[in-house]
Amino acid sequence: MTQEAKPVAEALLREVDTPEALRELAPERLQAVADAVRTFLIESVSRTGGHLAAGLGVVELSVALHYVFRTPDDRLIWDVGHQAYPHKILTGRRGRMAGLRRKDGLSGFLKRDESVYDAFGAGHSSTSISAALGMAVAAQAKGIEREHIAVIGDGALSAGMAFEALNHGGALDMDLLVILNDNDMSISSPVGAISNYLARVLSSRFYNRVRDGSKHVLSKVGMKDLAHRWEEHMKGMVMPGTLFEELGFNYIGPIDGHDMDLLVETLQNMKAMRGPRFLHVVTQKGRGYAPAEGDPCVYHGVTPFNPETGDMAKKAGGKSFTSVFSDWICDAAKQDQRLFAITPAMCEGSGLVDFAERFPDRYHDVGIAEQHAVTFAAGLACEGVKPVVAIYSTFLQRAYDQMIHDVALQGLDVTFAVDRAGQVGADGATHAGSFDLSYARCIPDMAILAPADEAECRAMLQTAYEHEGPAMVRYPRGAGVGTEPASELSILPWGTGELVRKGQRVAILSFGTLLDRALAAGDRLGGSVANMRFVKPLDEALIVQLAKQHELLVTLEENVVAGGAGSAVGEFLARQGISVSLLHLGLPDDWIEQGTQDQQLEEAGLSVERMTQRIAALLPASGSNAVGH
Repeated sequence: MTQEAKPVAEALLREVDTPEALRELAPERLQAVADAVRTFLIESVSRTGGHLAAGLGVVELSVALHYVFRTPDDRLIWDVGHQAYPHKILTGRRGRMAGLRRKDGLSGFLKRDESVYDAFGAGHSSTSISAALGMAVAAQAKGIEREHIAVIGDGALSAGMAFEALNHGGALDMDLLVILNDNDMSISSPVGAISNYLARVLSSRFYNRVRDGSKHVLSKVGMKDLAHRWEEHMKGMVMPGTLFEELGFNYIGPIDGHDMDLLVETLQNMKAMRGPRFLHVVTQKGRGYAPAEGDPCVYHGVTPFNPETGDMAKKAGGKSFTSVFSDWICDAAKQDQRLFAITPAMCEGSGLVDFAERFPDRYHDVGIAEQHAVTFAAGLACEGVKPVVAIYSTFLQRAYDQMIHDVALQGLDVTFAVDRAGQVGADGATHAGSFDLSYARCIPDMAILAPADEAECRAMLQTAYEHEGPAMVRYPRGAGVGTEPASELSILPWGTGELVRKGQRVAILSFGTLLDRALAAGDRLGGSVANMRFVKPLDEALIVQLAKQHELLVTLEENVVAGGAGSAVGEFLARQGISVSLLHLGLPDDWIEQGTQDQQLEEAGLSVERMTQRIAALLPASGSNAVGH
């Protein structure tokens, strides 16, 4: 858009700051609205960073949906939230986009308490159809007539949960519209004039009157099954939607998701239809911004960038833990032909790009299917292969039963490389790895390792890999303190920590990458500091030694206190009958929203200053054993 056109576009966006205002426009002005939204989105995200390419692909769809449907009364449910920035811009939040993903600003995902237009909160994928179906059933029970629209991306449709919802929804006579945003053309052939024409015909009132009338007539003469088979045969010859029809949905598409007139017409036609409906829309990820069109993967999630050139700001800090994992798994795979890598649709995020290129026969991206990823790994392990599951902490939650039943219960040799453990900054509560120590620690035979820095992370990955049985190494987003990993593949003594600072009265037992903060607090307090390394098995001898030599033990972890590493220490001391004052420092029993990682740790009370204050306040005045809380 030229500089001269920008004031016109800005004036138009001010005119349509809500969907109600948008619906007052003449249809021929909608494309201009879409163009203005796209320009605003590029410039806004260039300043804040965030998810870009997916949103650019659904600008026309977002405008058309809010134009045709009576939102927020009609429930519009977006899957994940990556694609919902245009939705935010159109629903009264354009003026707050400057605070996107920042502390006390707009969430990068969907939140019910942020806007009445966000019908369902979403950070994880593949939930939209289930949620929309639940809303539809509730509306019917209350006698409320409204539409329920779920917009799901083709990647999210790979999850089993989405098909479970489709299977249930097709069996119910509910007013449910599922829109597949196919932005990778992974299901359909290219969109063209014929498929657009068929979409218009198949969604038209005339076609559906004839369709329903023919079924009614043929059913009376005993030919209902024949009529259904004939219809499916004819549509299957020219349409890719037979699967969805078999699940009970009236399938329409594929249609061009950037043809505004076609979108509006088709949605209006489908709005007049009843029951479960499925609209297949093909969009281009990164649409309208050349750098994102050329490399939609790179521009899926971006740091602040130059909107004229697309050049992104470089991330501050040294080598990330993800990079440490990437280097390790390639080195380990070169040494051991049994190593296979598995990821649920997080190749780039988990650091497996190099592995996929160098060892394609041993790399498996299973799609957004965390449960399948873990049981698939279990199957590999049954046959003597050594699988490594690279997964975010927040996504591993979705495969909890498989961790227990399919891996640990059978004692299978699966290594879990768990990225994004602890606070994750701008992605906020939906993506924080706050619970993995708690949910994994209670699983029998599950070893848990928590490195303090980059060098220890590499050594622990190798240690867990060589351990016979299930093992999990958890590490955070971003860079560590700058410790350079060794080039060799070495291991650490199993189940042992180390005393890294010797002091008096108080001992801080640090689990993971908060060790540098523990050392700073230990310096201020004159206390001891231990790098515990292993959450399970615990270094019990070191704990006993520190309990006997100090008046107060402090456990420190970037995990919720409830059920975490500190709880493990407390349970052990209780079993041994050892009485010593204890203070557990970790994440609170609450949700910590987006901000920088330092801001989130400050909110959790884990800055050096606040930790020191909390410890000092609980140090016994004269050697008593009062327990701290």
